[in-house]
This record gives sequence, structure tokens and C-alpha cells, in this order.
Amino acid sequence: MTFGAETIIQGDCVEQLAKLPDKSVDLIFADPPYNLQLGGDLHRPDNSKVDAVDDHWDQFASFEIYDAFTRAWLSQCQRVLKDDGSLWVIGSYHNIFRVGSTLQDLGFWILNDIIWRKTNPMPNFKGTRFTNAHETMIWAAKGRGQRRYTFNYDAMKMANDDLQMRSDWSLPLCTGEERVKDEEGKKAHPTQKPEALLHRLILASSKPGDLILDPFFGVGTTGAAAKRLGRRFIGIEREETYIEFARRRISQVAPASAEDMATMGSKRSEPRIPFGQIVEAGLLRPGDQLFCPKGERVARVRADGSLAIGDLTGSIHKVGAMVQSAPACNGWTYWHFKTDKGLAPIDVLRAKVRAEM
Repeated sequence: MTFGAETIIQGDCVEQLAKLPDKSVDLIFADPPYNLQLGGDLHRPDNSKVDAVDDHWDQFASFEIYDAFTRAWLSQCQRVLKDDGSLWVIGSYHNIFRVGSTLQDLGFWILNDIIWRKTNPMPNFKGTRFTNAHETMIWAAKGRGQRRYTFNYDAMKMANDDLQMRSDWSLPLCTGEERVKDEEGKKAHPTQKPEALLHRLILASSKPGDLILDPFFGVGTTGAAAKRLGRRFIGIEREETYIEFARRRISQVAPASAEDMATMGSKRSEPRIPFGQIVEAGLLRPGDQLFCPKGERVARVRADGSLAIGDLTGSIHKVGAMVQSAPACNGWTYWHFKTDKGLAPIDVLRAKVRAEM
């Protein structure tokens, strides 16, 4: 079975997931029913009714039935996820702990829990509890022994003003023009997620061209964000009305160009270049001198790519650490060579070799 750029399937998520091939998707985002267990209508202080989630798809007769449903769809997701893929699932205090328990029971390996802090939450009108101002997302790898999964760390750091991105994300609820509305101007879906949320997690954990699955597609936020970022998607949704809104919405999305889709690359993904390869390439020769950043310490390059300074010998990292009496050292940035314009880090030479590969 092959999938195009945009695939929307109508039907029950468990039944339709069972039809997808094993190990066929790169990333899964799931926004399952929260099983809110509302005890009745909610009203504001002025007695107007709050438009809460009371749809039939969010209603389960018991926790046991909800847990069985959760295990069924998560099991299928684990089957269709590639061995190097990952899964995101979002929920509130009503369901996320039960979902997390099932994830672990099935063998998923939790990488992070992300707190989505809503900058404009709905107040607690009864004044009997704290305002529910956040939801929780669990990011999980397919299994505990999984060493490879996509995480665009440097892109996330760049998106956060060059600071390491934290596990608490402050983003507003979906409002205004982004909210999909019906012909009467009412919101088409009660729990539509902001596209900014999907933009961030898709950018963080997938690559252009990857196939993203959303088994609870709703009005297509995942599809819109995926298309905008040059990813393919499969959406499963049982409500025909939601699908109609999703198709209309996604048809208006213009994907970014391939050039604009590029993100900051990670040094971890670049080919490893040992220092000895710099010597083999003739960019430095045995007997050449390397200097610390201030030029105060001088080491000699040896034929095998090791350094010598006095009685100390070893790798560029080991010798750099020893002369500083430090536990560790990045020799590529510590050691410098002489150029016509002064000292330059030997990392420049590593970049040159990589560019020629």
C-alpha cells in the first residue's frame, strides 16, 4: 500500500489502523477522546452555558472500556510505526495518566512529557478548583532499546532564540481566524488544537517528506501543519462533517518551498572526522604546531594524529583536557593553527574535509 501527500480515511480508528501496513509511518500525533466524565452542563456566572465537550465520541461507559479502547489503538499505532519513529499523544488530567500507563505497558519508551501551558485558558467558572491552564503531551519512542529517532535539536534551539528548548511550551488556545467555524459561525470542533502546537512538534521530530499519521484527525490541524512543512500525512476520522471541514481547510494551505523547509542541522548527524584524517589529507603535517586560543600553550602534531606537549601525549581532546587540568575538552575548538589572518580553530579544517566528502 502506498500513500500520497494527503490521505484522509473515514472510519473507526482501530478498524482503519488495522488496514495500514506494518512499519509504514514515521511519526504519529494522537489527540484521542479525553473521556471528560462531565457531571452535567457547565454555566458561567451569568448563567450562560459553556460550550464544553459533550459529544458522543468522548463518552465511555467506564474506565475499563476507555482503557481497552486506548490499548487497542495504541497497539495498532505501535505496529504501523517504523522502528526509528516516534509517537506524540496529548491529553488532560482526565485521561493522560491512563494513556501513559498503557504506553508503558505496551513497551513504548517515554522520551519527554511536554506541558502545553495555555496563555489564554478558560476560567473555572464554579470557583471550586484551580483553573485548568495546561494539557500534557507524551513523546515516546517505539521501544526501550530504540537508539535512533528523529529529534531536530538544533532547529528547536534556533526557534527558541538560540536557547535549548524546555519541556514547558506557552502557546495560546486556538481562537480567532484559525478556529474552523460552521455556516452559523460556531466552532466546528470543540477541541481544535492550535496549529502552532503541531508546527513545533512536527518540526522537532520529523523530516521533510516523512509520513505522519493522526488517528483522530478532527478538522485537520495535523494535516494543515504537515502540508505547510512539506510532510505527507494520513488522517483517520469517523465523523464525516469533520472530514469535510478538514478537506476544505487543507486545500487552502500552501506548502513552503524545499529551500525554506531546511532547518539547522545537528553536528551529531554529520559524518565523523577523526583528527588523523586531517593529517592524512595534508591539511596539517607531522611537526606542525597547534596553539591554545590565547597562543600560550603549544603542541606538536604527530603522524598518527596525536599531539605532544612536553611529556604529555594523546588525542586532541585528551591533551587539551590535561593542559587545562579539566575533566574533558573539545579539541576541535580548543586547538588552533596559524593562518595569514591569525589563529583559527582546527574545526575549520574538519569542516573543509566534510564539505569535500
